[in-house]
Amino acid sequence: LMALMNSFKSNRELLTNVMSWPTEWNLDNYIRTYEKMHYGRSFVNTAILAGLSVSLIILFSALAGWKLCRTKTGLSRFLLKLFIFSMLIPFSSIMIPLYKVTLALGIKNSLLGLSFVYAGLGVSMAIFLYHGFVKSIPTEMEEAAAIDGASPWRRFRTIIFPLLSPTSFFLLVVNTIYTLFETFGIVHAVTQGGPSKATETLIYKVFNDGFIGLDFGGSSAQSVVLMLIVMVLTFLQFRYVERKVTY
Repeated sequence: LMALMNSFKSNRELLTNVMSWPTEWNLDNYIRTYEKMHYGRSFVNTAILAGLSVSLIILFSALAGWKLCRTKTGLSRFLLKLFIFSMLIPFSSIMIPLYKVTLALGIKNSLLGLSFVYAGLGVSMAIFLYHGFVKSIPTEMEEAAAIDGASPWRRFRTIIFPLLSPTSFFLLVVNTIYTLFETFGIVHAVTQGGPSKATETLIYKVFNDGFIGLDFGGSSAQSVVLMLIVMVLTFLQFRYVERKVTY
């Protein structure tokens, strides 16, 4: 509510009384955000980052969760426990190693590099969820397909992955919203939005304009737009995508 109120104030009025209602309602902050603050570029960057990272998380985690569940060895159990344990590691403890790794691999200042970083941080929970769901799928279907000559990849693609759609849908929603709101730490640690705002996401732009540029009115307007985007995406996904999920 405060972000909504402050998005209609000038910076002078906002600094005078941050808790009051605007004395004059106007859309100057929203107009300036769209026309002069390169908001469209940050939106495209965020969409590309979300699309790449979420696709990588769903594809590789589904394959890994299926393989770890169906392979009954000590190594597979150890790897599953390792993925579960990695979820307990706080992000602040890996910021410096993460920066050094991206620098060594030459993927520091690119959206593709950021998508790999984010996917790497998100696969642990996804593998854990997929592993648990695969347990509920009868192995008889895969065995029948194997007798018919289906390869492991074809069995996964035509049998397992469609049945994992409820988990995939959940991960799609959660990770998309996470990309919009929680990628600040990754961007700040790896690229700082550079070079030349090539990796600046919506949430990092809110921070950059508000706390670095001291444009609190424009930052409040961007926060409201970001919340509206998340609300629209959530509504569309629950309203239309859920109909296509196979339970």
